[in-house]
Amino acid sequence: MGLDARTQLTAKFLTQHELAELLRLPERTLEDWRLTRSGTPYLNLGRHVRNDVQDVLAWVQEHRRG
Repeated sequence: MGLDARTQLTAKFLTQHELAELLRLPERTLEDWRLTRSGTPYLNLGRHVRNDVQDVLAWVQEHRRG
């Protein structure tokens, strides 16, 4: 029983609210980051903004200090 590419796709996309909870930041901060292009990577899916959780975790690692 093999899995094809469609069944292996397990990307998880977060809403702005979910991302704010994950990072423990105000949603307004995430909005400001998008305006200044200084925050986490994001996708525009029509009118909806989504963040791939793997991209967010990689971004966090890149911005780690100490």
